[in-house]
Amino acid sequence: MGIRSWRWLAPVLVVALGAGVGLAFVTGAWLRPPPLPVDRTPVPLAGHQPCRDADVYFRTDEQMRHAAAALHDDPEARLVFVETKHESFLSLRDGFKDHPEMLKGLGGEESSPAVVTVVPMPTTDLVAYVASLKTRFPEAQDVYSIDVNAYNDKFGKPRDAPTCPRAGEY
Repeated sequence: MGIRSWRWLAPVLVVALGAGVGLAFVTGAWLRPPPLPVDRTPVPLAGHQPCRDADVYFRTDEQMRHAAAALHDDPEARLVFVETKHESFLSLRDGFKDHPEMLKGLGGEESSPAVVTVVPMPTTDLVAYVASLKTRFPEAQDVYSIDVNAYNDKFGKPRDAPTCPRAGEY
């Protein structure tokens, strides 16, 4: 292979490489899912069913409202739901309506927490996000996460159980 061969081979290789890179970008953009809507304005949890979220529990409704407002500029948060102590108690009561004996030891509305539920962006590391929320809201009673898909991957998915969608709620 002499110098003459490189005169035509080099441009062909450059064009082929450029076409491959261009095709990769076009294919990647085409396969990328559309962006999810972001709305950090706190809304009541009632009627929503998150399946990948962080729940921050507070002693008072005032603490909960303050935390929900503080999440407005959080780039990791996609949706923010709130539940007052009263709403939390009603939800718990309705959830155990068939087993009233389980409610006896839980106390009344006063012992129910006020809750901020955050559905994070799909790319957010939920474990790290929970740790950051614990640091950010030291007055919180506790912070828990729910990730149905991670749970199903670890322990096995029940046959009829739906997969949590990318949006983080059913």
